[in-house]
Amino acid sequence: MKKLLLIFLITTNIVSLSFSQNAQPVLSTQLQTGASGMSAQRLMRIDNTVQEYINKKWLNGAVAIIYKNGKLAYYKAFGYDDIDKKTMMQKDEIFRIASQTKALTSTAILILYEQGKLLIDDPVSKYIPEFNKQVVLDKFNAVDTTYTTVPAKREVTIRDLLTHTSGIGYAGIGTPEMNAIYAKNGIPAGLGAIDASLLDKMKTLGKLPLNFQPGEKWMYGLNTDLLGCLVEVISGTNLEEFIRKNICVPLGMNDTYFNLPKEKVNRLTTVYTEDSLQHIIKWDIHHFGVDPSYPLIAKHYFSGGAGLSSTAFDYAVFLQMIMNGGIYNGHRILSKRTVEMMTSNQIGDVPFGDNKFGLGFQITTEKGAAKGPWSEGSFSWGGFFGTSYWADPKEKLVCLFMTQQTPNSHGDIAEKFKALVYQAIGE
Repeated sequence: MKKLLLIFLITTNIVSLSFSQNAQPVLSTQLQTGASGMSAQRLMRIDNTVQEYINKKWLNGAVAIIYKNGKLAYYKAFGYDDIDKKTMMQKDEIFRIASQTKALTSTAILILYEQGKLLIDDPVSKYIPEFNKQVVLDKFNAVDTTYTTVPAKREVTIRDLLTHTSGIGYAGIGTPEMNAIYAKNGIPAGLGAIDASLLDKMKTLGKLPLNFQPGEKWMYGLNTDLLGCLVEVISGTNLEEFIRKNICVPLGMNDTYFNLPKEKVNRLTTVYTEDSLQHIIKWDIHHFGVDPSYPLIAKHYFSGGAGLSSTAFDYAVFLQMIMNGGIYNGHRILSKRTVEMMTSNQIGDVPFGDNKFGLGFQITTEKGAAKGPWSEGSFSWGGFFGTSYWADPKEKLVCLFMTQQTPNSHGDIAEKFKALVYQAIGE
């Protein structure tokens, strides 16, 4: 009997040890700088640098968050949310994250892939027939916006959309040719409150020319808005509801929304831009034609490429889930293998600077890592209004630097933040 008890206790301890070794970090807002393996003293250099930018009136405010080894090493708010009202920036401020929406929409399409609802190399036309028999821009006349085309050599696939290699451009912020073509046909960029049908706009997009042959180049475009539309068509659920149910709720991302609830309105950041003399001024509806209050305006056009608002902490949770191999706090969002695909080079030899692109993220290569502080395999992106993020699996880092100002002549603060994070690793 004693022998059986001893075997039971040993087995229990082995199983317990196994579970603890396989346990994935769950993020806390309790500061644990020492336990994280970062120097509190050297992290203060971030304070000094960001505060210098604020003192010089180069920046109105910011929120920065750093997790190392799943422990909170740094979480601070700087400056003002509203300069005129002298309202201080808070750590739980809700930011318009714009293109940081893309990673969640890419995750949503991959959830459907794992549910057997689609294949990554499916042609888009399988779900939206208007993308059948597409054409590619050949010659463009800027005087009257007329153009000639040639047939596409193959159909645009879901993988092309995930990697921005489809040939679809961006409205408003893309090439002059695509800006003109999209404007003429009423294609929106996805920013702001859009009173239209997402499916109708994407059907119109399908009839317009591609900028280049699918798969031949990388070009930032409305690919993720189209992915969001595919989520709606394939799931039968709107994108807001799908992301909320399948990503935000299980991860506990309680401050991430397309339509911001009334009780959270007071936490929405003020948006700033700059005048011709680089003075910080408040954003108004005349800038890019985007009403800055759009998170508060009830909307049904959910831009998978630009529509969400969120906090630094919420987005850190999402990134930690990816770092954990698709699981967080007992909730599996994606399989480990799908995450490996997301964070691997998916564009082959297609040029993309020193780095590559995965399924929704920029991926740092050996060449890219040699030129900057982050490690090979880090994945990253940012947002139009001045938000940025990266996660570094080698160093087990999750980092965000959130501002709400564009354009910003002193936007190099985000790169300085990155350098300051890595110099603080180690005691």
